[in-house]
Amino acid sequence: MLAGFFACAETALMAVNRYRLRHQARLKKRYATRILQLLKRPDRLLGVILIGSTFTTILASSLATMIALHFWGDTGAFLVAILLTFIILIFAEITPKTFAAIYPDRVSRFVVYPIQFILQWLYPLVWFANAIANRSLRLLRVHVSNYSVEPLSREELRSVVYDATDKISRQYQQMLLSILDLNRLTVDDVMIPLHDVKGMNIEQSFEAIMEQLSQFPQDWIAVYRGHINQIIGILYIRDVMKLLVLRYSLNAELLQQQLKEPYFIPEGTLLHIQLNYFQQHPNKIAFVVDEYGEIQGLITLNDILEEIVGDFTSSVLLGKHIKKQIDGSYLVDGGITIREFNRISGWELPLRRPKTINGLIVEHLESLPHTGTTMLINGYPVEILIVKDNRVKQARVFQRLQEM
Repeated sequence: MLAGFFACAETALMAVNRYRLRHQARLKKRYATRILQLLKRPDRLLGVILIGSTFTTILASSLATMIALHFWGDTGAFLVAILLTFIILIFAEITPKTFAAIYPDRVSRFVVYPIQFILQWLYPLVWFANAIANRSLRLLRVHVSNYSVEPLSREELRSVVYDATDKISRQYQQMLLSILDLNRLTVDDVMIPLHDVKGMNIEQSFEAIMEQLSQFPQDWIAVYRGHINQIIGILYIRDVMKLLVLRYSLNAELLQQQLKEPYFIPEGTLLHIQLNYFQQHPNKIAFVVDEYGEIQGLITLNDILEEIVGDFTSSVLLGKHIKKQIDGSYLVDGGITIREFNRISGWELPLRRPKTINGLIVEHLESLPHTGTTMLINGYPVEILIVKDNRVKQARVFQRLQEM
C-alpha cells in the first residue's frame, strides 16, 4: 500500500494542471498553495517520493524472501519473487499510476499533506540525495535551482482556446483567437482599400456637396481635392449639424473650416500598436500610406474592434458583400478581405500576400481577370462573375472539393 501511495503521489503531482493550481491559489485554496510550493523544487519532491517508494519496495521484497526461505527453501523464494513482482507491478505501479493520471487534480489534493510531512521528516536524507543528483546534473549543464515553468506560447494558448470548445461559445472562442492574432496582424490586413473608400470632392458644386452629405450613411466623410488620393481632411456630420442649428449660411469655405486634419500611418503597422494609439488619442480614423506617401486605404477603430468581436452589422454586411446560395456557394464582392470571408464562411482561403478576393484571384491567374473564368484556389472552385476596370467586382466561391 505504501508503494502504491508513493506511485500515485508521483504521477498525480507531476501531471497536475499548474495553471489551474495557480488559479486556485489566487482563490486562497490552501492545498493549491502547498502543491505549488512542492513543485517549485521538483528535485526535492521526486527525492522524497522515490526514497519512500524504493524503501517500501525493497523492504517488501526482503521480508517476502526471508519468509519464503524459512518455510519453503530456495524454490519457495524463487516463486515468491515472481509473485511479488506481479503484485508490485499491478498494485503498486500500473493501477495507482493510471488512477492518478486520470484524476491528477483530485489525487494531488489528498497526497500533498502526507508528502509534505514525510519531506520534513526525511529532509536530511532528501537533501543528501539531491546534493549528489544535482551535482551529477551539473555535468550536463542542468541547474536545478534555475528551474522555472515556461509560460505558454501564443500557439499553445491558441490550442488551449481550441480545446475549450465545450466550455465557451464559438463566438467567445473566435474573439479570444482574434485577440491572440493581433500581435501578428498589420493594418494592411483589415484596412478598407482605397478604391472602396467613399469620399467627397470639395471642388464639386456646393449643391452636389450638400446632396452627398444628406445621403451619406456614416457620421463622417473623407474630403479630398480632385482625386481620392489627395485627402485634405475628415468632415464630421455632427459639425455640419451644429452649423445648421446655429443658422449659419453654409458654403464650401465654411465646410473646409470644419475639417479635421487627416491622420496618416505607414503600411505594415502592427494592429495592436494602432489599437493602442486609437485608445490614447482622439483620432479614430487613419489613412494607410506606402513608402512613397501614396494612400493605400483607410482604417478606423471600428475595423479593429470588428476584427476582434466580429462585424457589428453582420446582416448588412452579408447582404452587401457576401450572399450564401442554395447550393452552399457564396456570391462575394471582390473588394472584401479574405480574412473577413473566411471568418463569415468558416472556409480557409489562403492568407498569404493578397488581402482581398480580387487580389487573390489576380495573383492566381497572373493576368487580368475576365468574366466567366474559373479556377481552383486551395481546393475551392472560384468563378469570376463581374469584372470592372480590370478588377473583379463579384465572384462565386464554391465549397471545397473532396479529395479522392
